[in-house]
Order: sequence, then structure tokens, then C-alpha cells
Amino acid sequence: MAETHSYFIPEGTRRERADKLLAAAFPEHSRSAWQRAFEAGRVTRAGVALDKKTELHAGDTVEFSHADAVPSALKPSGVELDVLFEDAHLLAVNKAAGMVVHPGSGTTNDTLVHALLGHCAGSLSGVGGVERPGIVHRLDKETSGVIVVAKTDAAHRGLSEQFAGRHLHKEYLALVSGVPRLLSGRIDSAISRHPIHRHKMTTGEGGKPARTDWTRERAFAPHAALMRCHILTGRTHQIRVHMRSIGHSILGDATYGWKDSAPLPMRPPRVMLHAEFLRFDHPVTARTIEVRAPLPADFAAMVAALAGASG
Repeated sequence: MAETHSYFIPEGTRRERADKLLAAAFPEHSRSAWQRAFEAGRVTRAGVALDKKTELHAGDTVEFSHADAVPSALKPSGVELDVLFEDAHLLAVNKAAGMVVHPGSGTTNDTLVHALLGHCAGSLSGVGGVERPGIVHRLDKETSGVIVVAKTDAAHRGLSEQFAGRHLHKEYLALVSGVPRLLSGRIDSAISRHPIHRHKMTTGEGGKPARTDWTRERAFAPHAALMRCHILTGRTHQIRVHMRSIGHSILGDATYGWKDSAPLPMRPPRVMLHAEFLRFDHPVTARTIEVRAPLPADFAAMVAALAGASG
């Protein structure tokens, strides 16, 4: 049985909804944990179960216990992870291209979540739900590179707030078709779901604000260039959509305009996008964490082939 706690709301406390007041008073428990407690009837006043919207005020005494998280039915896999950073609260891994982040229709037991369940042996945060334990952000299947995962609820909450508040620094490397005329630029164009092709995104009015700052790292004239993209928002397919919007689709990205017609020295094995660098504040210790993922072999081989062909 979960331990029951008693909380006396001190004088001077402003009237507030029960869920908000308790979440603020006990930040070690996530809002999702409080949600489960309210739904299970484990938050009471004078023996009466409270709704999360019930207003509490100074002088009230509340008793609560936390509902157990629903155990995941997913089976851990033995897939080894390329761990870039790890402590008791979180870990950052270098996701391989081709690996799906979390289970869904058509996936098997080879997702990142399955590998994390094996690696962490029950220490993942359950805030993301039974299908997404520890996951606070995602990368597309074909995108390689840094992804950070929470082990504890406190880490999950802190990381989620940083992603939502755009307080992290994220840089990607992309191989694009053609060579941009400028050495750097900014794309500040809203992104929304494509009105016809619902699996795609598009730019234009009515979407969510999205900004990508880019620099041209290396030119492989006339057919390609290596770009560094710093995204200040995290919209679905953001870099892929933004690169197409300036006429430089990512190599291998047929969904967003790349055509297999340019005389490249080798065919791109995938969408040539790599999440190379992530900087964030540790959600528990507050120290700055910087994680860099080296180029995977397929990306490095493409760069070498382009360099050789361009002289």
C-alpha cells in the first residue's frame, strides 16, 4: 500500500485549485502523478475525495497518497545504446538512423524505448506514459543524433519545461541539395500540417511560429552543401520543411522535395540529417550539460564522397 501523507495548508496561502496548490507544494511529484492520485480518489479532505478543481485555502488539511504508475507491457530489448552522458537522473544517447523512438503501429521490439527499458532496468520516469517512458522529445526515424531521456519524474518535468520554454540549444548538421549563395541566414516561417497530405508539414500563415538559423559549413559545388542548423523552436519536421522553403531540400528527403536526379557521387542512404549538439541545464543539479554526437558512418561517408567529387 502507498504511504498516506497529511498536509496542513499554512496561513497566508492564497485560494487555489487543489491540483495546482499541491503540485506547487510538492514539486518532487509530477503533475501527471497528481493527476493519477486525483483520478484514483487518493486526495481527500475530511475523508471526502477531492476533485482536482476543488479550491483549497489556508487552514485546510489534505491527506493524499500516490497511485501506482501503470506498468509497461513492453518488453526490454538487448539492443545496445551509444550513451553520451548518464547519471542517476537522465541519460543522453546517440540514436542510430533507422531507429524509431517509441512504439507505434507497425513497430516491433527494436524501438529506442525498448532499448531504454533494457538499459535502465526499471529506472525510467513513467511520466511519459506506458508507451513513452522517459521520453521528453523525439527525432524522426531516419534522423540520427542526440536525444535526452529522463530517469526520474523530477528530471522529466524539468527537461519538458526546458523544451517547452525553448531554453535549450539544439544544433543539427544537414547535407542539402545545391549550395546556398549566402554563408548564413535565418528562416522565420510558421509551420502547420499540410491541408491535403496529412503526413507532411508545410510553411505559411496559420501555423505555429518556427525559427531556424543556419550557417553554410562547407560547399560541395555545385550539387550539395553541409549546413549547421540551430533551431529555436521544435516543430515537427522543422529543418526539413525550412530547408525546402529556401530551395535546398535535404539529400535523401523525397518527402520534402529532394529528387534523385543530380549527379551525386553516391546515393544518399537516408534523409541526411544529424542532431549533432544539445546544451541544456541539468534539471536537478542545475549545471550546464553539453552533449555532442559524432557523425555516424553513413553521414561521414557521404561527406567524404561529396568532398572527393568536388575536388
